[in-house]
Amino acid sequence: MQEHILIIDDDLELTALIKKFLENNKYKVSSFDNPKVALQSLEKKHDYELIILDITMPEMDGFQVLREIRKDSIIPIIMLTARGEVEDRIVGLELGADDYMPKPFEPEELIARIQSILRRIKAPEAMVDNLEFEHLSIDKLKQEVVLNGTQVSLSTTEFEALLIFAENCGQILDRDYLVENLRGISWQSYDRSIDVLVSRLRNKLSKLDPDTEYIKTIHGVGYKFIDRIKK
Repeated sequence: MQEHILIIDDDLELTALIKKFLENNKYKVSSFDNPKVALQSLEKKHDYELIILDITMPEMDGFQVLREIRKDSIIPIIMLTARGEVEDRIVGLELGADDYMPKPFEPEELIARIQSILRRIKAPEAMVDNLEFEHLSIDKLKQEVVLNGTQVSLSTTEFEALLIFAENCGQILDRDYLVENLRGISWQSYDRSIDVLVSRLRNKLSKLDPDTEYIKTIHGVGYKFIDRIKK
């Protein structure tokens, strides 16, 4: 079955090129140059497995579109921008983007990013399917997180980050380790991207359990996940 990708970009020429390249690589592709129409499509029943979203569009920019999508969907999103600035990537991560590509880019790199994201979503984890802690439960196969009985809505990258922390419970992880193990995004250990991702993850967990700090900052070193493993 073909994997279905949605492109939201007002650059019709670039969209046509991306669409042709993806279709040549056996993907099913739909596209919209109007973000409002794209959002209407997403509200209906669809089979999109990943979205390629441009930042710079009239009427409604990509950040606004991303914010709307993340209200009720964790579908993976790759953002495109002509500016390529660190600030744009940080804003995108804060809103829940899964990857980020500055224009111009090589089509082969886009394919590699798409494959990486879809592979880590669909590939069954070996041996243990669930991680059970005193307050937190992580289902690897379903990519579901439950905290104190309530499901936590996480983007693909947020889930991946939480899984890395949970699998290394009690250990200090530095930024280089996180950069190496978070596949998909062009992370840089020297910018704020990792910190923003961790901050966003913390905020989502603290909304359901404000009295517990699950991801502790070890100043000058990195981060440590803290929770008791359920016996």
